[in-house]
Amino acid sequence: MLGPVRGLVKNRNIIFLGTSRTPKFFDFSFTSPLPFNLTSPKTSPKTSPKTSPKTSPKTSPKTSPKTSPKTSPLKTSPTQDASFLLPASAMTGYKELVVPNGSSSRPMKIPGLTLAQPRQGDAPKNAPKGPKKKNKAAADAKIPKGPRAMIQAPAVQRRSSSPHKIPSKASGGVPNPTPEYMAQANLSPERLPQPRRILIIMDLNGTLLYRPNKRRPFDFVERPHAKTFMKYCLDAFHVAIWSSARPENVNKMVEQLLTPEQRERVLVVWGRDSFGLSEGDYNAKVQVYKRLTTVWTNPRVRAAHPQAHKGGLWNQSNTILVDDSLEKGRSEPFNTLTLPEFSGLSTEMPNVLPQVHDYLNELAYQADISRFIRQSPFKLDPVYVLPEHAA
Repeated sequence: MLGPVRGLVKNRNIIFLGTSRTPKFFDFSFTSPLPFNLTSPKTSPKTSPKTSPKTSPKTSPKTSPKTSPKTSPLKTSPTQDASFLLPASAMTGYKELVVPNGSSSRPMKIPGLTLAQPRQGDAPKNAPKGPKKKNKAAADAKIPKGPRAMIQAPAVQRRSSSPHKIPSKASGGVPNPTPEYMAQANLSPERLPQPRRILIIMDLNGTLLYRPNKRRPFDFVERPHAKTFMKYCLDAFHVAIWSSARPENVNKMVEQLLTPEQRERVLVVWGRDSFGLSEGDYNAKVQVYKRLTTVWTNPRVRAAHPQAHKGGLWNQSNTILVDDSLEKGRSEPFNTLTLPEFSGLSTEMPNVLPQVHDYLNELAYQADISRFIRQSPFKLDPVYVLPEHAA
């Protein structure tokens, strides 16, 4: 529905905790003891069976919808109307991209996706091949002595997989989730009767777009449905953009995805200059970490909270980071929705963002997002088919 220092971690339940050159891994799946001194489950709040219904806390009249301010930043009140949430199947901008039956050998036509073309003089990979002409002298010169089984085919060219360096102390080092954070995330999730407008912190490169050529840094390939997905997020939720790319590249990516009016509705647009990196780390391939507290304390973001006038704050209960790297969200691991890195290939799953769409809708119903993700992390359905909808 709907990388890290010495190697990025892809497993949903593994968090990299390397604070030195020797990496350490801990399992947050709660099948083994946690490395933190957490609050004992015995101290977690429980509902006493002796408590009478008469002693349950009453709703203060001050919280009545009638007393809500008229200058609410929301277009609709989530406590009164859930119509701001729409399933992906109801969005006319999402179009099914599955290859038709009988044409599985053909490249998938994806809007906005430019497939790599063969070099001039090269035949397509699936083109019929004629009989090979043998050149014994050339073959003897190229084939090394020994069994043919030892001859290795040339490796497929891939993106650089060299490990990221550990950020220096001047850049903040490597963060860990606090015991308080883990204790709250370890409580049982609770579903609200009505949805609310949560805060979404959106990544760009690898999540919504891909830059295929560093020599042309402003040419990006969009992930299927990227523009429709961003439009929905801006209409239904509060959105901030945070990328580890340089500011000039971030601006170009945003210009491609959003209209000027849509960009004005984004709370903040941050790039690499917003991580507090030292000059050396800024210009190096260093692992960056998106500490959500940095976003929560921003004045414009704080003012966007629906209950800011009553002291309402953004926190782990109402914030989600959408990124292709779990390591970047290690300070708040259960507030990170990790999706596969987009590399601009036609063989990649086309309907990723519609599934993210529906998962975000479910998060809007959760009283605490971190508790829900701990128990039900985002998972892609490999056979997902976008249902047809009315035009």
